Parts: sequence; C-alpha cells; structure tokens
Amino acid sequence: MEKQVKKKSKINKNIWNFLFLAILLGLTIWLIFKDQDIESIFNLLAGISPIFLLICFVLVILFVCSESVIIKYLLGTVNIKVPLFNCIRYSFVGFFYSCITPSASGGQPMQIFYMKRQNIDIPTATIILMLVTIEYKFVLVALGLGLIFFGQGLLATLDGEVIFFLYVGVALNVFCVAFMSILVFMPATAKFGITKGYALLKKLHIMKEKNNREERLEASMEKYKDASKYLKAHKLAVFNTTVISFVQRFFSFFITYIVYIAMGNSELDAITVTLLQSIVSISVDMLPLPGGMGISERLYLLIFTPIFGTSAAAVASMMVSRGFSYYVLVIVSAIISMITHLTVRAPDDPKPRLVFRHPDRTRAGEDSFKNDKETQL
Repeated sequence: MEKQVKKKSKINKNIWNFLFLAILLGLTIWLIFKDQDIESIFNLLAGISPIFLLICFVLVILFVCSESVIIKYLLGTVNIKVPLFNCIRYSFVGFFYSCITPSASGGQPMQIFYMKRQNIDIPTATIILMLVTIEYKFVLVALGLGLIFFGQGLLATLDGEVIFFLYVGVALNVFCVAFMSILVFMPATAKFGITKGYALLKKLHIMKEKNNREERLEASMEKYKDASKYLKAHKLAVFNTTVISFVQRFFSFFITYIVYIAMGNSELDAITVTLLQSIVSISVDMLPLPGGMGISERLYLLIFTPIFGTSAAAVASMMVSRGFSYYVLVIVSAIISMITHLTVRAPDDPKPRLVFRHPDRTRAGEDSFKNDKETQL
C-alpha cells in the first residue's frame, strides 16, 4: 500500500513538473515573439548555411560526451571498467533530467539509478558524480570570478540587469562549491555543523524528526568522507578531469560564436563572444527554473541585441544557439533516456536487455572501490 502511494505521488510530481515546463515554455515563446517581425526572423534563419547547423549539433554532442569521458576516467581510477558507450548513456540521461528539473536537481539521481542497474554500486556512483558536479560548478566559478576581476571592460558594455544576474549567479555558485568543498575536505567540521544545525532546527520546531532523517544525514556525511579520501588519492585524475570540464563548457559556449559568424558577422573575436555566452550560463545555472528557461532567453537578448544590430537578428541567433544548446539537447537526451530505460534493466530482471559490459567486469563496483581505497589511501 505504501509503495502504491509513493508511486502515485511520484507520478503526480512528474505530471506537475511537465505541466510547469510546458507553461514556462509557452510563456517564454510568447514573450520572445510577441513584438517581433516573424517574417524577418525566418528569412534570417533561412540564410544560415546547413554546415554551420551541423557544427552546432556536433558541439552539443561533444559537450555531453565530454562528461562521459570524465565519468569513465574517474570510474577507471577505482578499477571499474565501463565502456564509453555506457557512460555516454549516463550523461544523456543526466542532462535530460537536469534540463527539465529546477536547479538541475533531477539529473544525478537518475544517473545513479541506471549506473546501479549496470552493477556500479550506489556509494561509488554517488562519489564519482559528486566530483563531476564540483568540477562542473568550479568551471563556472572560475569563469565568473575571472570576468568580475579581469573583465570589467567587457562587463561595462552590458545592461545593468545582466550584471545583477551575473553577480547573483557567481555568488550562488561560489556558495555551492564552497559548501561542497567543506563537506569533502573538512568532513568532520561539516558533520559537526550540520548535526548541530539540525538539532537547533528541531529545538526551534522548524524541522521535525521523521523517516530517520538524522540517520540519513549521518550516512550522507560518510559519503563525503569517502570523497575526501578519493581526492587525496587521485589528485592527478581530479586535475585532468577538471581540465576536461573546462573544455566541455567551452564546447557549449562556442555554439554562439558559430551562429555569430554564420549570420555574416566578424567584428568580435571568438573569445569575446564565447565569454559573453558564458555570462548567460553562469547567471542562470543555480536559478530554480528548468534549464534556466525564460531568464536565459532574456539575458541572451539583452547581451546580444546590440551585437547583432536588430532584435530580429538577435532572436534568430538565439533560436539557433539556445535551440541547440538546450532544446535540441533535451530532445536527443529524451530519446536516448527512453531507449536506456527500455534496454537497461535490473540484474534480476528476466527480460532481455542491451547492456554493454567490459568482459573483465565481473562484480559490482563496491568491492573494487573498497579495495582501491585500502591499497591507495
């Protein structure tokens, strides 16, 4: 009975999420096009060579597959051999659920779900994906702080609303990275602070003890302890994957420059256009909107309308740039997520499944992770 209630609650939550997404998408489209010359926009789109569209699509795929390389690399450091094909599926699943949930909160749980189905234990999957998130956020923090401290000349050309959201985005990402770093590098301090904070909230009757919440907090702290040990044992791997994360982000940002030159522009260099696009991503990354929908489009138009010269040209460029970096990514990720759901089943499921495993991989990752920690830590 309890399982049925939970299942029904999950279905209702998914329905509301998709309904909210549809309403937000409809509102975004209306706000973008309500005062625009539609004919001019589509004439501009028709003038873009298909080769540039193909390049944009390739960049989107490279963006996703870069994370797959990171996941495979990090799993390899704990002696878990996983084909790159499987890691690509994990990445597409993660991006799909991140794109449709507020603050990209749904991606990692679904990645862990499918990794578990392919015999990667939950503790290992959690730690690996936690490191991927820290590196991903760190790139945004580094770019944001770099722009604030060394890019004031560029920022001075932007609208005040853009600057406001940039500072908010940087602040939120700095807080996120700092908090996760404390959890990883100072687990004892973090455990003490969280335990005392939780006790205070209970005493003030702000939170109630339910569903073994305190025990679950304790278990979460143990995961961060393991992550701390991993980082100390695999510093080179963390450095290398952080570099890959920088490259990954620029695959996405560079799409806007491709669109810029595809529409016959050449005044600005690739670095400037790429950094301007990064401002949009930094600003919306932590906002509680699926894919930053709505605010991403607004910030893009505020930044790029002066650059493209007319609002019609800016909207046309946004349809291609944002179209590939978000909407095409959602569609492709949705298709691959559906295929993954249909083909990757639990180990005890009698139905046939298309699982691509390395022949040397005979056990769940838990033992290899533990053995690796014992030998290297």
